[in-house]
Amino acid sequence: MVAPVRRAASWGLLVAVAALVVMISAAVALAAGSADVPLDRVVAVVLRRAGLGGADVTVLEDQLIWQLRMPRVLGALAVGAVLAVCGAVLQALTRNDLADPFLLGVSSGASVGAVTVIVLGAGTVGLAAHTLLPIAAFIGALVALATVLLIASLGGGVTALSPHRTILAGVAVAHLCGAYTSIVTLMRGEGDAARRVLSWTLGSLAGLRWDSATFLLSVAAIALVWFLAYAQRLDAFTFGETSARSLGIPVTATRWSLMIGTALVTAASVAFAGVIGFVGLVVPHLVRPVVGHRHRAVLPAAALAGGVLLLWADTAARSIVPRQEVPIGALTALIGVPALVWLLARRSRA
Repeated sequence: MVAPVRRAASWGLLVAVAALVVMISAAVALAAGSADVPLDRVVAVVLRRAGLGGADVTVLEDQLIWQLRMPRVLGALAVGAVLAVCGAVLQALTRNDLADPFLLGVSSGASVGAVTVIVLGAGTVGLAAHTLLPIAAFIGALVALATVLLIASLGGGVTALSPHRTILAGVAVAHLCGAYTSIVTLMRGEGDAARRVLSWTLGSLAGLRWDSATFLLSVAAIALVWFLAYAQRLDAFTFGETSARSLGIPVTATRWSLMIGTALVTAASVAFAGVIGFVGLVVPHLVRPVVGHRHRAVLPAAALAGGVLLLWADTAARSIVPRQEVPIGALTALIGVPALVWLLARRSRA
């Protein structure tokens, strides 16, 4: 009786700490930027929007905090959560510490769709600027996923689809998509197109508005609930497919469902935020020593840590250089590359 009470108290403390970390991070992110805003003005804007006061808020403060930075903060939390959760799922599914969403070739496929739209000059004005590019990126991601699954199933059928063969097919498709992107950019990337392509492929949350942020939050919530439903099966997968099958788990169906699910939600995030690497690789390794290896705890912890990590990275990206924005993918790479080296060193010692 005492143990469950202590466990419940521990979880309550963790949830309280997590909520505090998110609120502090969001407040700092709303206040920081090319134009710093005092925290009391940030609070006033939020209170005014909640109908709890803030009558002295100016139009400029409302536009900057609520219309521009708030969607970006929520979008960063959602994209970071999606990428981190997908990384945790794929690492369990493939039993590969280095697996992350981009190994499936999804981001490269999304790049093909986005780059095609950019170099053709479409989606630069009006409604198309906010719809055509994400749609093209999403379609590109789905086509890449279908190609990966087709290649991985050659000679064995879909029932013989193995995680390792799927990852290799993803790497091959990613290289093919990268070659297309480079060639098209060199041949057609004139004027502003080349700069837009580079900006998109390095990731950016600058274009997020309330509609896209709301969509990404919905995707993150659905993905977390969906993957949590598979938490016990993922626990079994970490001991190998044979163990999972011995427990009565439908291995092939589970693998298909989770791989397609990770690809879909990754494609949604890439379509709006561009290519942001290493979050899915690093975050699961950061949370497991804290919450253990059971996915019922790992998945929500990874979602929270991934969201906060990307939020801080985005805040730094738009704050460290005056009047300029550093690509967020470059900052996550600065964290991810040392982590990758550490993982490789740990595997070599094992």
